[in-house]
Amino acid sequence: MDHGERIYGELALVAGSGNPELAQEISSALCVPLLDVRIEVFPNENIFIQLLQSVRSKDVFIIQPTCSPVHDNLMELLIMIDTVRRASAGRITAVIPYFSYARSDKKDMPRVPITARLVADMVGAAGADRFMTVDLHAGQIQGFFNMPGDELSVFPLLVDHIRRLAIPNLVVVAADLGFAKKARNFAEAFDAPVAFVEKRREGSDTHSLTVIGDVHGRNALIVDDEVDQGGTMVGAAHILRRAGARDVYACFVHPTFSPGAVERLAQAAFAQIVCTNTEPIPPEKRLPNMHILHLGRWIASIIDAVHRGLSVGKTIDEYRPSPSREGARRPPRTLATPARNGNAVRVDPLWYNERVSRVAPAARRSCRRAGDRVKTWRALPYAQERPTNPTRRP
Repeated sequence: MDHGERIYGELALVAGSGNPELAQEISSALCVPLLDVRIEVFPNENIFIQLLQSVRSKDVFIIQPTCSPVHDNLMELLIMIDTVRRASAGRITAVIPYFSYARSDKKDMPRVPITARLVADMVGAAGADRFMTVDLHAGQIQGFFNMPGDELSVFPLLVDHIRRLAIPNLVVVAADLGFAKKARNFAEAFDAPVAFVEKRREGSDTHSLTVIGDVHGRNALIVDDEVDQGGTMVGAAHILRRAGARDVYACFVHPTFSPGAVERLAQAAFAQIVCTNTEPIPPEKRLPNMHILHLGRWIASIIDAVHRGLSVGKTIDEYRPSPSREGARRPPRTLATPARNGNAVRVDPLWYNERVSRVAPAARRSCRRAGDRVKTWRALPYAQERPTNPTRRP
């Protein structure tokens, strides 16, 4: 296995207030504690941020989606990047699981802005060296950033979960024609036919018109990248049932859930709703038939690869979700080994894989006991950190 070579300093994680649950999942998976940050909003709505620990020369990853409240989280991201830059960080990566304004990616009417490009420019101007995001509304938005970065697709994780459901007589349905290409990829993964729902948008409202393809007597899986108001997804479910579909499933990445969206999804009577936690989902917006794929461990493995200079594509291909953990509410398993000096030392979770399953509970307890003494990992080679026999303590 290629262990990479660290170019920058130690790994450091900084989280904003956009999605603290996801940030904590990433921190737990990497066994790297989140740095202490003071975030304060003054009475005049100005945001003040102060790092309470040093990041000098470190490889800093700032975890902050630009979800609701969009403008607060966006400004918090920009100010946090500037804070870390002025604290002399070695490299700054903006981890933006949900990128707002992604739908404003072209001039489709006279005298309108391309706001997605503006937001990308602001992230670069604030001082970010890299960006990392999950499933953009349109892939060309990557070109709006004047910096290297990674758009991560949760397609393999969604496919893995749907495959475990073993839905018989399946047809994959694109919620609108703009998602047709990705819907075909889903269909190919299940060796299933594909259908499309034609819709018309009037302002912020959408109206489903007809279904293109044969869905009669089949179980339908509607796929989309984001659910905002829920009109597209619910409208597609209604028109599929009128066309003779049996059970209808909903699958999407970003649960934006504007006011009224959850109520519409509840009334649509989906067999199951599958989404991720790129945006926080409060308890009042979680439906009994909703399955949330937690991405913390997955994003952590990619941060791990970027930090060590490894291939992100290869890391995603080699990642294997665990059925018992991906949908769990608890943080992912953290792998660490007790060192001779009593501190917990970070060890590559991909290298350990399942070979340390017998010692993982003790390793987790050691990591928790160490608390703030957990060392951010050092660059490879790991010759002095890895035990010769993974089933024994060094």
